[in-house]
Amino acid sequence: MLIDFFFALRDAKVPVTIREFLTLLEALKNNVIAPSFDQFYYLARLTLVKDEAHFDKFDRAFSAYFKGVETVFDTKAAIPLEWLIKRLERELTPEQKAQLQKLGYDKLMERLEQLLKEQQERHECGDTWIGTGGTSPFGNGGTNPEGIRIGGQGRNRSAVKVWDQRTYRDYDAERELGTRNIKVALRRLRRFARHGAEEELALEDTIRSTANNAGYLDIRMQPERKNRIKVLMLLDVGGTMDEHIERTEELFSAAKTEFKNMEFFYFHNCVYDYLWKNNRRRHAERFPTWDVLRKYPPDTRLIFVGDATMSPYEVLQPGGSVEYNNEEAGAEWLARFCNAFPKFAWLNPEPESMWQYRQSTAIIRQIMNNRMFPVTIAGLERAMRLLSK
Repeated sequence: MLIDFFFALRDAKVPVTIREFLTLLEALKNNVIAPSFDQFYYLARLTLVKDEAHFDKFDRAFSAYFKGVETVFDTKAAIPLEWLIKRLERELTPEQKAQLQKLGYDKLMERLEQLLKEQQERHECGDTWIGTGGTSPFGNGGTNPEGIRIGGQGRNRSAVKVWDQRTYRDYDAERELGTRNIKVALRRLRRFARHGAEEELALEDTIRSTANNAGYLDIRMQPERKNRIKVLMLLDVGGTMDEHIERTEELFSAAKTEFKNMEFFYFHNCVYDYLWKNNRRRHAERFPTWDVLRKYPPDTRLIFVGDATMSPYEVLQPGGSVEYNNEEAGAEWLARFCNAFPKFAWLNPEPESMWQYRQSTAIIRQIMNNRMFPVTIAGLERAMRLLSK
């Protein structure tokens, strides 16, 4: 079985070798772990993956290959977990949902601070305390037009802040594209110029010089033509962007191929006072946004990639970030980027027909001077045409 697992990892482009595979087998033979599926996962990742950049590929291959294996050994499983989750989800009618009121950001934070001091036990399916299900604006698994999610998974995209440690994954720059059309659309932004050392054969000059030299070969060289366009790409990651991973990876992979002078950074939902380049180390390796603004010349083409789907507070309110209390509103940072790099555009993987239903999308479009384009071939061509002017 593990031999097939080895080839499954290779098919997923995880650079695992025979020696690493033998190390895993030797570790299993010597019983270095208990007979636990979770411990086997960590042992396999430790022995087979030498670069954390491949962790996500390994996770996907591991999940696909061993799907359902853990339940085979679970003799205590009597009630499906999905049934228990559904038990906590309270379905409301449209009329009941319409009666729920938004407290506003400041009142939400004041009420949460009060509840953290007063609440002493767990609650579920209520409308006041921190709990699961119900209509309370605090907790998870419930229904409220504007709340603070504490743990658990989101359902309604209405949380204005998230009290939870979340892990995002980097976009894969080596992903094979299903189509070449994205690359063709991005090529509208390329501007070639000859500069640098002599690196390639000047065929026409060589033929002409050879003819003028009575047929004796006279090789002429010329600097290689390179795309002189500089691109700075800022990518939204995590949360609602998980629904657009495949399309965003295609775009990111194509951009890495077409733009040799490209830098990229990640952000979550909106840009604030720091960015990062590695999602697994985003809390340890941060890049101050001021440094990014000052590092690149004004003629750099700035491309935001994100679905612009969030609470309006995350754009307009200091402290509105779902993860921490940012001192300045996201709108201030977006405006600074637009002023620093006059050639800018926002690429939105969300279908354009949905933009009218997202209040945050309308706000960001206004900040971007309506320079928001869908991640379609036509949308990319329009964006590249604008950036190339």
